[in-house]
Amino acid sequence: MDGIRVLDVSQGAAGPTAAAILGDHGADVVKVEPTTGEWGRGLGPPFWHGSAVASQGMNRNKRGLALDLKAPGGADVFRRLAGRSDVLLESFRPGVMDRLGLGPAALTEAVPQLVYCSITAFGSSGPLRDKPGVDGVLQAMSGFMSITGIEGAEPVKAGLPAADMTTGLQAAQGVLLALLARQRTGRGQHVSVSLLDSMLAFQQVPLTMYLDSRELPRKPGSGAAYSTPNEAYRTRDGAIMIAAYTPERWRTLCTTLGRPDLVDDPRFIDNAARMRHRAQLRVELEGRLSTRDTADWLPRLEAADLMCAPILDYEALVASEQVAVNGMIASLPHPLGAIETIGVPIRLSATPAPPLGSAPLVGEHTAEVLAELGYSAPEITRLQDDGVVLQRSTNDQAATAPQSAARLPGGAIRTTSWRSASHERPR
Repeated sequence: MDGIRVLDVSQGAAGPTAAAILGDHGADVVKVEPTTGEWGRGLGPPFWHGSAVASQGMNRNKRGLALDLKAPGGADVFRRLAGRSDVLLESFRPGVMDRLGLGPAALTEAVPQLVYCSITAFGSSGPLRDKPGVDGVLQAMSGFMSITGIEGAEPVKAGLPAADMTTGLQAAQGVLLALLARQRTGRGQHVSVSLLDSMLAFQQVPLTMYLDSRELPRKPGSGAAYSTPNEAYRTRDGAIMIAAYTPERWRTLCTTLGRPDLVDDPRFIDNAARMRHRAQLRVELEGRLSTRDTADWLPRLEAADLMCAPILDYEALVASEQVAVNGMIASLPHPLGAIETIGVPIRLSATPAPPLGSAPLVGEHTAEVLAELGYSAPEITRLQDDGVVLQRSTNDQAATAPQSAARLPGGAIRTTSWRSASHERPR
């Protein structure tokens, strides 16, 4: 994506993640945030020099411009930025950018080549248009929490911001589709993505099953709603995930476990029968699996080419040789110290992703970006004196952010700052 300029005025997780994906692959991304920093920097602990560690990965490969859009002259700076951009990403509530004179209609008219991507909670129209929403709210309202967890237990959401992450992926795809269309038409367009719609798309399999049957799905725990055996089963010392629901693998599993009699058992004769008798099947399989440790069963199952896996915690995950070979634990360099983060999952043979760059401090590149826009040094100084922009250097940040630090494997630093976490703020 060399040569593509992205203006990222989004906050939180979804928009910044979309922009980071574009930056991973070479786009020049300028992160525009308030002079006090965007609210996603408070989502911790842990913290690193006053910003949540989690925000670092979502804002890597970006330059930082601190700008008060509501200050006199702030919107003018933003318009000049938009005029040289290919992509704009924003995640305010519907109407916020319009009231600033920076909405999609105004900017795409002034900058015809601009791909303007808006991320909302529930959509840009409809009865919930103005309702605030964050990840947990959308996990609840999208139906996702109704199919997550164990039957009879309290409602739970996924242990990660599923709505934000899936929306970030959808937004990145939408931007790329609009850029492809621009190659043919020469014009940009408005891309709209919502957390609600993204979560519905994320539930393609169970939601489509419901639309056909109109039967409310039950919470499957670790199991799948469409096949079994395909869940975690208890062993003598823990649990093991096994997926052996095709006819061939079901037969192989029964043989490997020393229970060939289960193959022709009428209760388990095919996948549909096994789904009807899932609880009984679990009793039969765990009766055998519980006689040995997970480490004993894994090589036996793998030797039979069965799909299985131990249930790893994060400590075991990051120590995995396969994860290391895939390069999925990476280091973000920065003058104030490196931070470990997640690597780039997309590998392109002809145009591989460049080395990862750091996330910006608040206002770290303000003067640099403004100079590229044609502002003179006195003009930049006046904008800062008037509170329109903020320029911070790494020396400023290091001097004002006392913290405790812990060394991570590979020499990177994990830190905890003096700042406390803020609550998620609604879009």
